[in-house]
Amino acid sequence: MADIFDVVADSTRRDILAVLLEREQSEPSSGGEISVSEIVAALGVSQPTVSKHLKVLREAGLVAVREEGQHRYYRLDREPLETIEDWLIPFTASDAAADAATLASAAIALNDDQRAFASRLGAAFAETAQRVTQAVKRK
Repeated sequence: MADIFDVVADSTRRDILAVLLEREQSEPSSGGEISVSEIVAALGVSQPTVSKHLKVLREAGLVAVREEGQHRYYRLDREPLETIEDWLIPFTASDAAADAATLASAAIALNDDQRAFASRLGAAFAETAQRVTQAVKRK
């Protein structure tokens, strides 16, 4: 399985996750499910590109798929993201001194490349959250 940080490093995959999150929040009755063709329309990228990225997201456990005939319906699976969130929280907390022990234990588990990537990932998550918030407000 690919490292989750590598998976979410790709901007197209982050955009797909944002579309899935928007569907989950805007249409709870859908169970957060969205078809591949709807993702293609939302992002304006080709179907093969979306399918390739959905496969990577599925293999990383970030999305779940339901097959219905020839159609595939995807939804966000938050569990792996919650693991990242738990790791990131000490870095984004307002009282860094209070979280020093947590930071130290989290840092031990990561190598230098992973720590550097985690910093970039935090910025990417913040950007994605802002775009999703703006999209929801527009609706």
